Amino acid sequence: MNDPPTPGGTSERRKMLAGELYDSFAPELAEERIRARRLLAAFNATDAADREQRARVLDQLIGSLGEEVWVEPPFLCDYGANISLGDGAYLNANCVVLDCALVEIGAGALLGPNVQIYAAAHPISRAARAAGKEYALPVTIGPDTWIGGAAVILPGVSVGQGSVVGAGSVVTRDVPPEVLAAGNPCRVIRQLEEELDE
Repeated sequence: MNDPPTPGGTSERRKMLAGELYDSFAPELAEERIRARRLLAAFNATDAADREQRARVLDQLIGSLGEEVWVEPPFLCDYGANISLGDGAYLNANCVVLDCALVEIGAGALLGPNVQIYAAAHPISRAARAAGKEYALPVTIGPDTWIGGAAVILPGVSVGQGSVVGAGSVVTRDVPPEVLAAGNPCRVIRQLEEELDE
């Protein structure tokens, strides 16, 4: 299992993981993205019944991989090494994780199809964007959360433990634990109470 890169490596990677403006075209970052694309191509091409091959490729791609994780192809990410998937996490088809900063998805978290997690961001300045500058902020999806299909999680956002984010929501700010939140922009609808099916 790979450990996520830590600040202090090459200068552009250090800046990226520290939330500073960095050069997204830096050769070392481009090489890491190419490596991820190759692993993603292999993962997304696996036979549906070949769980062992999927697990082997995910172990090479994902920085921290818990037990009994399930990622349904196709899956896309920028680096993979900056992603942490807790035990029993489930990502449905077509999830996208732009992991230019650390993205933590907690144990038992369930992500619906087409969920998009964006740690990457671009500066307001046109000149900075034209120069290939980006920045990134970490994203945390807490344990036992449920993120509905086609939800978008923006840079720097945390979703608290046990919370549910409604399908199609755009999450622009932190979601506290144990709430139902939905909308664009996403807002808290109500507190959740433990509900057990009989």
